[in-house]
Formats: sequence, structure tokens, C-alpha cells
Amino acid sequence: MDVRIGDVLEMKKAHPCGSKRFDVLRVGMDFKIKCQGCGHEVMVPRAKIERNIKKILRENEPPEVK
Repeated sequence: MDVRIGDVLEMKKAHPCGSKRFDVLRVGMDFKIKCQGCGHEVMVPRAKIERNIKKILRENEPPEVK
């Protein structure tokens, strides 16, 4: 899965604050993500993140046409 720093991830499950969107701060074997709702930063293993991503949002790319 191609996740880059600066992407916004929309997850399947919401953070306890209610937000489903997270900013990507770091990528590697672990991801560092920041909740857009409350600002909480979390380190999560890559395998767990990739299972729970619903959509990757990027500002500079047009949406995919299917």
C-alpha cells in the first residue's frame, strides 16, 4: 500500500473522539498518525494500519476514475 507522509487516512473505525481521519506524520515499519479531531498522536504497526484504512486522501492528486 502506498502511504506517504502528508496523506490523510480515512479509517474504518473512529477514534474515541469520533473522528475517522488521521494525518500521516511518519511511515516505516510503524506509522505515526495524528487524529484530525483531537490532535492525539499515535504510533501504530504497519500491518494494523493497512488492515484498517478505508481511503487515502491526497490534496495534489485528482480522484481516481473507475
